[in-house]
Amino acid sequence: MRPKNRLDKLFAEKNKDILNVYCTAGYPHLESTAAVMQALQQNGADIIEIGMPYSDPLADGPVIQQSNMTALEHGMSIPLLFDQLGKMRDTIHIPVILMGYLNPVLQYGMAAFCEAANKVGVDGIILPDLPIHEYETEFRDLFLSNGLHFIFLVTPDTPEARIRKIDSLSSGFIYAVSSSSTTGNTAPIEQQEAYFKKLQDMNLINPILVGFGINDSTTFRAACRYSNGAIIGSAYIRTLTDVTDIGMATKEFLNKITG
Repeated sequence: MRPKNRLDKLFAEKNKDILNVYCTAGYPHLESTAAVMQALQQNGADIIEIGMPYSDPLADGPVIQQSNMTALEHGMSIPLLFDQLGKMRDTIHIPVILMGYLNPVLQYGMAAFCEAANKVGVDGIILPDLPIHEYETEFRDLFLSNGLHFIFLVTPDTPEARIRKIDSLSSGFIYAVSSSSTTGNTAPIEQQEAYFKKLQDMNLINPILVGFGINDSTTFRAACRYSNGAIIGSAYIRTLTDVTDIGMATKEFLNKITG
């Protein structure tokens, strides 16, 4: 029997300063996925978010785009990723979510994708370009029946009514994009205080994790002030570029974030 969703367990036990770290599957090398996940778990990440490489990642900035292209050139694909994740639950005990885009998932087959994700022990899915209506009417039962939380994104421009709708459909957590831009942006996160406070004051059902522009301990703490935690992506991907020791590089990077 599949265990209770690990995201639920995490948020029941810890509701502040949660650190979700994004990595690109097959980066920096095709066989790096398992080593990166192990390093993240050993050095303080609460959630591992694995990016499924795609040639046109709409929400991602140049750093993650480049890691996607490198991974694709290495031969990374959704079938290969599921092969790499086949025995991850022998050693990885924290929540794992997959982040990607709709086109490759539809090519794989949505039902087959959800079943494969369930089988290897994935806890949640982020597909930023899956419209709310299609999720609600076509795919929601498929995700739920496979024990997968579906995580929506909101931005500073998202109307309150839509945030409420997203909150009613989401599970796991809501991904609060810190600014209306791409990942890796350098806009001061402190400038979004009003937006974060609005989300906080809405008393949403789901926990909130803030992403985009989180790159050091200062921005991590600023994001956590108004949410349950934060998501780091581009800054970690930069750290992995041209490293020889993934474990040591990850340890040094995460110590700077949480230290």
